[in-house]
Amino acid sequence: MTRALAEALADALWFIEGTEDEQMHPDDAVKVLENAARLLGLLSEDQRAELTDLLEEMARAEADPARSEFLEGFAEGFGLVDDED
Repeated sequence: MTRALAEALADALWFIEGTEDEQMHPDDAVKVLENAARLLGLLSEDQRAELTDLLEEMARAEADPARSEFLEGFAEGFGLVDDED
């Protein structure tokens, strides 16, 4: 179930990040992305590590280079890893 939730979360955030202004107001998109980062920041260290590992697996398996790049930067972009990592 964890993998399915990670994939669903990544899909939703990938969609929101890629929306045009005509599809979704930019302020609303930013609010959703910032809220996701805030909620992900509440995960325990073990949960963060598990999600980061899943995202890395998903990035390696992804055929779309742009989506793979998004997945590779997800952990850092959404605050799952510290700047020191």
